Amino acid sequence: MKIRNIDLGEHPVLLAPMEDVTDIGFRLLCRRLGASMVYSEFVAADALVRSVSKTFQKLRVADDERPVAIQTYGRFPDAVEEAAEIIVGTAHPDVLDLNFGCPVKRVAGKGAGAGMLQTPDLMLDIISRVVRRVGDRVPVTVKTRLGWDVPGLYMDAPDGSGRTPFIVDLAERIQDVGAEALTIHGRTRSQMYTGEADWTLIGEVKRNPRMRIPIIGNGDITDGAGAKAAFERYGVDAVMVGRATFGRPWIFREIRDALDGTHTCMTPDWKLDILKEQIHESIERIDEYRGILHIRRHLAATPLFKGIPNFRETRIAMLQAETEQSLLDILETVRPIVREFANQTENAHPTTS
Repeated sequence: MKIRNIDLGEHPVLLAPMEDVTDIGFRLLCRRLGASMVYSEFVAADALVRSVSKTFQKLRVADDERPVAIQTYGRFPDAVEEAAEIIVGTAHPDVLDLNFGCPVKRVAGKGAGAGMLQTPDLMLDIISRVVRRVGDRVPVTVKTRLGWDVPGLYMDAPDGSGRTPFIVDLAERIQDVGAEALTIHGRTRSQMYTGEADWTLIGEVKRNPRMRIPIIGNGDITDGAGAKAAFERYGVDAVMVGRATFGRPWIFREIRDALDGTHTCMTPDWKLDILKEQIHESIERIDEYRGILHIRRHLAATPLFKGIPNFRETRIAMLQAETEQSLLDILETVRPIVREFANQTENAHPTTS
């Protein structure tokens, strides 16, 4: 799959943009572990135009993480256009992505992110203006959802032939104003992250013979089998992985193995060392107190500790640790427990060749 001249290989697997998650350290780690391309945290156009220093920090890009996409969002065309110029001139990303899919109230409720699904003409105006402003220097891509709510999933076909999926029509229009790839999260805004992602409508967009740009599917990709099924059943050009990466950046290795028919030895000890690396990087990049707060969602979500008997007190201790050393000491204490539990689980459910 290519986005302009950026070759992402066959069946690329991308790290989704996630606020307070896809900072430069996590992106570098996921690239090393097999992500084909990584996306930044959300960059607010208004804040960037106002030169908010915290927002500018999100534009830091390392050569080792390329190809990397910087994602921005906003409601006002002038601000988004100006932010695009700042991003391209400052970060020199490989891709500039426009977010029309964020469902959280403080974004969508103000008409930005997924809120743009209620004003598609404004969305298209923003895309068109950004393409005209920076499209000669960087591919402009789009991320959105199936629609605002379930009743709005279908609309009258423009040619009067009946009813057609809203996202199929919108995808064509997004392509026509210059976007060079489209990522679709298989939920409406009203669904937020509940229920199952609907990949059938993503598949309809991909099967539309008028679509020429790559279609990237997003939503509920949690393992290699799911990624493989997405490619085979719905024909998408790439898949994007989001929440399943929490505490599990090695998911990209797992998915690549499933797609490529390879096998990577990922022992419990190796996975624990990856988590320790995340902790250290987070503290180095921020500071000890905030770095530990930042990493807690990964420790809380990691499947490495899932199912271990009598682990509740240890989990609480991890999440209450206030120093790097105390947190690392806890992880070293549980290392033999994690190793033994993994061995027991494997023996109880042996794989066959």
